Amino acid sequence: MFRTRKTLFILAAILLLMLLVAGCGSNEKSGATPSGNQEDTEEQTKEEVQENSEKQTNENQNVRVIEHAMGSTKINGTPERIITLYQGATDVAVALGVKPIGVVESWVEKPIYEYLRDDLKGVQLLGLETQPNLEEIHKLKPDIIIASMTRHEDIYEQLSEIAPTVMRGQVYEWKTTVELMGEALNMEDKSNQLLVDWENRVADFKEKMGDRLPIEVAITNFRADHARIFYMGYAGNILHELGFTRPEGHDEDTWGIKLTSKEAIPDMNADMIFNFNSGTDTEAIQKTYEEWTNHPLWENLDAVKNDQVIQVDEVKWNSAGGYITANMMLDDLYGIFELEN
Repeated sequence: MFRTRKTLFILAAILLLMLLVAGCGSNEKSGATPSGNQEDTEEQTKEEVQENSEKQTNENQNVRVIEHAMGSTKINGTPERIITLYQGATDVAVALGVKPIGVVESWVEKPIYEYLRDDLKGVQLLGLETQPNLEEIHKLKPDIIIASMTRHEDIYEQLSEIAPTVMRGQVYEWKTTVELMGEALNMEDKSNQLLVDWENRVADFKEKMGDRLPIEVAITNFRADHARIFYMGYAGNILHELGFTRPEGHDEDTWGIKLTSKEAIPDMNADMIFNFNSGTDTEAIQKTYEEWTNHPLWENLDAVKNDQVIQVDEVKWNSAGGYITANMMLDDLYGIFELEN
């Protein structure tokens, strides 16, 4: 009896020991595997978070916020497909070494100003500066649109739906066009250098003019049905920077004034007059010019009496309105005053 109980006790102990060993083995296996999987998962999650963070950082670094006349616009990276919707922006694009994919037609010398034709071969025309073709702009899928508040304020929202759009205030503000486009196109070093080169030329011109400056000048313009005096628009601002002065009232911060009556001819009086005629109806323009310049009041102007009425080119002095033509205008002045250039 005792021996039987002892045998049963030993068997029970062995069975219990086997159960304990089996349980420990199961726990070790079940404990090790989840622990390893958790570590792997945590490591993988950390890597994904880091990659996403780096990607987001890179994207944020590539996004630039451009302040302009209509507010601010986000631009990602360096735009490659560029559309320019006013003449000065097209000129500055070429000066920066950029070929736009689309431009508006020129005012004269249609469809593109002669001085830009070699650089803009094959570029698509997008209609008039005052009424660009939005459908064609959309088809080109631009990265950025350079426009002007003067011409395009009413269609800014439509342009912005097509592509990021930045706007200059006045079309004749060529220096701010250079600055805006340098920033928007991620070419600030080059745009800054263009302005430095210009400032050096201005300093050289003023030094060579010496005591001849200041000279009082007026800018006149004849069209098919009226005459104009240009104040501090494109050419006026350049002349002011070069050291010329304007008659009283001609230094207002505006492009100028339209004259419909020959009685206003005395308002053109200055020591020197730079004149250009504008438009495509050459016969009507010539008729207007002759009627005004044969009037006795014209003959009484100081510049006329001193033979100081200088005919200049409309594209260089007004309608193109860019960096390249600013330098072309300056070239003209070197020649007019017989200075070494």
